Amino acid sequence: MAKQRGAAAEAALRDGLVVASHGRHCLVETPEGERRICHPRGKKSQAVVGDRVRWQASEDEGTIEQVVERKNLFYRQDEIRTKSFAANLDQVLILIAAEPEFSEHQLARALIAAEAEHITPIIALNKSDLVVPFERAWARLAPYRRMHQGVLPLSLTASGDVDRAALMKLLDGKTTLVLGPSGAGKSTLTNLLVPGASALTNEISYALNSGKHTTTSTTLYWVDAERRTALIDSPGFQEFGLNHIEPMQLARLMPDIAEHANDCKFYNCTHLHEPGCGVIAQVDSATHAGAINATRYRIYGELFAELSQRRFP
Repeated sequence: MAKQRGAAAEAALRDGLVVASHGRHCLVETPEGERRICHPRGKKSQAVVGDRVRWQASEDEGTIEQVVERKNLFYRQDEIRTKSFAANLDQVLILIAAEPEFSEHQLARALIAAEAEHITPIIALNKSDLVVPFERAWARLAPYRRMHQGVLPLSLTASGDVDRAALMKLLDGKTTLVLGPSGAGKSTLTNLLVPGASALTNEISYALNSGKHTTTSTTLYWVDAERRTALIDSPGFQEFGLNHIEPMQLARLMPDIAEHANDCKFYNCTHLHEPGCGVIAQVDSATHAGAINATRYRIYGELFAELSQRRFP
């Protein structure tokens, strides 16, 4: 009898995809396209946008009973908390702009977090119509163009047909998380690719907050009617903590550093001061032409110090 009850409960579980979340509430979409507000079983919500879940219906809502094993989870971690963006991603589109000036430190951190989870990063530079600021930003991105097979130039406007075509080629058939600081053009990009996204966001916000209009933390949009291409919009952030990264892991997560990290005299080289270091030998300077950009190397050193200090206060 107990086995029968267990089998019946298992049969009652339905498959779903988390498409939005706010607090402890999730919006789960079934394979047929039905959407239902669901709550986690227990005190802590484990499901994030992009998760495949097994859930059970209860009146007009539902309960998440199981999160299916993820292929990856993109997140940041500081001293106080861990913030998960989304799961089961194919790529992360990091959108920055020629103006306001972007933070190279924040860009590097997002790229490291993507590399740690084996998620393909795409860097897109918006506002190519601002000629002088764009040229200045494009020059700053030279090391990243070498590392990541190019940076996508964009001029996002409401009628950006050319840019929409370029973006669709990159996004087609994939699940992509969009990251970017305030003012970079994330909302414009989302509305360009998903007509009516603003109205849909409002609808989801009302549903998850019982009538209160509060922007959801993260939302998944289908770009196509076949639901093959997904765009996940995330909130902006001021800081991007990497406390989940070990200091000695850092070099292999920065492709330009990793390329020379095996050329060192010592196997446990920190690439900061050791003699015979293959990385230090490749750092570009006024007197030495090297393969590693000096700013990138400085960021490596600062991050190594930050992560080491965290573990050894």
